[in-house]
Amino acid sequence: MENVPATLWIAACAHRLQQQWHTVDPLELEDVARDLWRDERLRTMLPEAAAVEWLRPITE
Repeated sequence: MENVPATLWIAACAHRLQQQWHTVDPLELEDVARDLWRDERLRTMLPEAAAVEWLRPITE
């Protein structure tokens, strides 16, 4: 997803994370999404897919 601006990718990823964690502060979720964006493998995925991949150990 190299053509998606980082800010948009992070916002979309944070939104997906918030669907899992309704009670977590959205700014904290943005920080998590920013960390995920820094991971080269996750950054190549759609933001929603990267969030799902990162959440996989928790949701399984």
